[in-house]
Amino acid sequence: MQVKIGVVGTKGGWSSELLADTIAAKTGYRLLIEMDKVRLDLPSGKCWYEGTDISSLDGLIIKKIGTWYSPDLLDRLEMLRLLKERGLPIFSDPYKILRVLDRLSCTITLQAGDIPMPQTTITEDVDLALQTVKEYGRAVFKPLYTSKARGMFLLEHSEDARPIIEKYAKEYRLMYIQKAIDLDGGKDLGVVFLGGEYLTTYARCKTNDSWNTTTVNGGKYALYEPEPEIIELARKAQSLFGLDFTCVDVALTNDGPFVFEVSAFGGFRGIRDSSGMDAAGLYLEHVMKEIRK
Repeated sequence: MQVKIGVVGTKGGWSSELLADTIAAKTGYRLLIEMDKVRLDLPSGKCWYEGTDISSLDGLIIKKIGTWYSPDLLDRLEMLRLLKERGLPIFSDPYKILRVLDRLSCTITLQAGDIPMPQTTITEDVDLALQTVKEYGRAVFKPLYTSKARGMFLLEHSEDARPIIEKYAKEYRLMYIQKAIDLDGGKDLGVVFLGGEYLTTYARCKTNDSWNTTTVNGGKYALYEPEPEIIELARKAQSLFGLDFTCVDVALTNDGPFVFEVSAFGGFRGIRDSSGMDAAGLYLEHVMKEIRK
């Protein structure tokens, strides 16, 4: 009997297409679902995409919930949450993704779990934000919904800081401000977990003078073997959320390790480029085992 597993993602997206192709090769069924073209019917709970009732599938994997991170994605997850509540196996659980997709929600959970993080300030007040930058010396402003450092910027304390903050505050009412971490001589790691079990670690390496190590800004991936205590720190961080597949961003500094965030979806490219592992294939194996339980 054919197993029908759909992928929620973005058409043309590298990871989404890879996962859909991997499922097709294994099961003979391929369905890549874009949430902006879905119709949820209530109270029946039927969820239509291009003539297919998603609620009738054997399982669903959420690889991407949208092209751009925004609060709108929370509403899309709520649509999928109904399908989960009514019995459709979904990986990761939409409710669990809801808790990590918002940077502030993720940070509060990590802080409540005693996970070491860089000094962070949350405020809506420009004067208090300016005071924070002065205290930190160098600060990174981070939108609450973003990935790969999009929308983030580094700000140093200076006479020019106020107008920059004022402009930022007009776009982002609630400001998330984090003390800049000096990674010179340190490492920016992605520690990967599948089904709560440690899989691998890669380092993001700068290849230019960018302040961050993301691939969007020229960073490259390299295999890295962390100390056991780093793996255990990342394991504790991801366990607070219970995602099926995730990556914990850990910075190794002279002041010790810091966790930046736990990824809502995790990435395949860093794993492939650093270790050659077939993350999509391993993820599918995990999903099929869970479906057959």
